[in-house]
Amino acid sequence: MLDLLVIGDCNPDLLVAGADVVPEFGQREKLVETGRLLVGGSASIFACGAARLGLAVALVATIGDDAFGSFMLDAVGERGVDTSGCRMVAGVDTGLTVALVRDGDRAMLTAPGAIPLLTAEMVPPPLVASARHLHVASYHLLDGLRPGLPALVAAAHAAGATVSVNPQGEVGDGGGAELRALVPAIDLLLLNEREHEALGTVAGPLVVVKHGAGGASAQTAAGVVRAAGHPVEVVDTTGAGDSFDAGFLAAWLAGEPLERALGLGNACGALSTRALGGITAQATMAEARAAAA
Repeated sequence: MLDLLVIGDCNPDLLVAGADVVPEFGQREKLVETGRLLVGGSASIFACGAARLGLAVALVATIGDDAFGSFMLDAVGERGVDTSGCRMVAGVDTGLTVALVRDGDRAMLTAPGAIPLLTAEMVPPPLVASARHLHVASYHLLDGLRPGLPALVAAAHAAGATVSVNPQGEVGDGGGAELRALVPAIDLLLLNEREHEALGTVAGPLVVVKHGAGGASAQTAAGVVRAAGHPVEVVDTTGAGDSFDAGFLAAWLAGEPLERALGLGNACGALSTRALGGITAQATMAEARAAAA
């Protein structure tokens, strides 16, 4: 049985890091300290983080028939994630994000490529039926999935699974209204502060808000639960929110109290920032428990 079925994006990050990574037009070439091709995509980073914590994880996403797609399937598979549910779409590029990193901050340029082509019909029913939990990441990029997502959520619930969604960005073109309408049907909504502000008040059984170095909070019908952040020397914040989600869900699915789940999520998110890239420094469960203690 799967602990987690993850649905979303599977695209690499072309990471450029240095003290000055701001491009200059006019045919200007600028030298930077570091350039790396790394695992990217909210869903993929989350899946790798959850597998690193010891959970059984499968990923469903769409990629192109190209070198970037092959790179992602190999790299995510090496992390122990089942990628058999990923679909390769001929004639389409794999999505790609160029991440510019300096002083612990980042700017991103994303070419969606195959990401929006994923539909609910592409999600294998046996994977849905075998999962304890269904997690949808990068909701705002999944144009093809969103119309069929309510039925997919219902199928997951009918199979006894719980469901979470991470927007991973502010949803435009009416997507925010779609998400607000979906929230009452899911079990958990995971937001950062900007997404929380953009969505406003939403009616959901559990809403978790990530505050970066300020920790995280969980909004429930009984009130708000908070947990302080975990201090760490930050190298790169890429994927920190996704690593938080993996830690939080690992504890939440184990039935741990919300404060402990938030604490484990904070530890996983913080520890992931110790190196360049979203998955390079992701914590084991032992490392995360020690940091959260």
